[in-house]
Amino acid sequence: MPDNLHATPSLDEVRQQIQDTLELQRAAYLAQPNPSFAERKADLLKLRAFVIDHREALVEAINADYGHRSRHESLFAEIFSVIDGVSHTLKHLKCWMKPQKRGIDLKNFFGASNRLIPQPLGVVGAIIPWNFPIWTAFNGLICTFAAGNRSMVKMSENSRHVAALLIEKIPAYFPRDKLAFFDETGGVGMEFSKLKFDHIIFTGSGQTGRSVMAAASTNLCPVTLELGGKAPAILCDDFPLRTAAGRMLFAKYFNAGQVCVTIDHLFVPQAKVDEFTAVAKEIIGARYASIDSPDYTSIIDARAFARVVGALEQARDMGATLVQLVPGKPWDEVTRKIAPHIVLNAPPDCQLRTREIFGPVLPIIGYSSLDEVVKAINSAPRPLAMYPFSNDRKTVDYLIEHVMSGGVCVNDAVLHAAQHDMPFGGVGESGMGHYHGYEGFVTFSKMRPVFHQAPFSAIKFMWPPYGKFATKYLDFITK
Repeated sequence: MPDNLHATPSLDEVRQQIQDTLELQRAAYLAQPNPSFAERKADLLKLRAFVIDHREALVEAINADYGHRSRHESLFAEIFSVIDGVSHTLKHLKCWMKPQKRGIDLKNFFGASNRLIPQPLGVVGAIIPWNFPIWTAFNGLICTFAAGNRSMVKMSENSRHVAALLIEKIPAYFPRDKLAFFDETGGVGMEFSKLKFDHIIFTGSGQTGRSVMAAASTNLCPVTLELGGKAPAILCDDFPLRTAAGRMLFAKYFNAGQVCVTIDHLFVPQAKVDEFTAVAKEIIGARYASIDSPDYTSIIDARAFARVVGALEQARDMGATLVQLVPGKPWDEVTRKIAPHIVLNAPPDCQLRTREIFGPVLPIIGYSSLDEVVKAINSAPRPLAMYPFSNDRKTVDYLIEHVMSGGVCVNDAVLHAAQHDMPFGGVGESGMGHYHGYEGFVTFSKMRPVFHQAPFSAIKFMWPPYGKFATKYLDFITK
């Protein structure tokens, strides 16, 4: 592990460092504003090479930051996702970079032509969360570098080991005028948000997202916000319960529920609540013998642990039933592990129902009609994701039409954010803007319209002084 983990510069020193880096990257961008396909391909291959070369070190650094992070979850969510994202982008990048021809009304513009040219914005700032530090940082970089930009990346205060590793090792792959990582040592995020970037991408809480957007507004810097939210799953009466449970529970307890797009709460037909609970105990009991399983991840820090446990205890004290899905102790303060739970009859005003849970706790809400479900979801802020489970096309279409969310995954609850040919982003309080795949390329590009006038321009007939021909021409084109 790098020796500089505990080296903590002052905020003034960090402020100067990030400002100097921005000026360095801005100058490099102005000197070479539009990297070729070959240069962008080389940058993407370096990203992939880095995660492959440092696979074990990255997994261990994430594990150290968590206290315990399932090795398999890190390999799948952090390492494979980057390799797969680079491969997808390289397959399509040459096509994405081509100028797009746009149609033009030849009746009025004889021989004129339109093009839409994707050009790099310049320097992109990225503020990264702790829950998937490599996945979030590097998938953003894939889009950023594909679009030809340079980037400065600020890591989370809960990713100190990962940040130290990146700060030490990345310079062997990228010069500082192309890519630079920064640790969060206190107040860095706000200083970072105040910089005059050409675009900022932030992933994290809504509260912090508001602060980032307010700071960026001083520079009129566009911001892509990925904020999460209380994503609902809906088990419809026609879908096989055991199949749904197997898929839902994998997603819910992956990374101990610390996933922005995971199921926050589940709507189940009232008559099937008990059956679902029994099946869930059977499935999860077979997956994790206890919370001491190496496949089961810790909660990130003591504050988050206390928040989730406190929410469980509050719900219980308000009359809810806590169903522990694995044997043994319900939680362990030392290892910061909380057993997978289902919560029945949680009051509408308890924390589990009103705040994003971000932990291994699944409230189940019984329902009698889909209209009831739609009304309940729409009474809350728009979620980042929705997960309907039904084999009836009309039912699925009804839910998609009547409930707005950032994304939808039908009949599964996998991380749809990992679908590289689909845009990822929220709506309303769950975020704004998109990235991943082509939409990420567009987000970090200026899709610049270029109009080429024809040798003969009808506009010349509109030059003053206006005469009879101009009058007839205007009469012709406005009828």
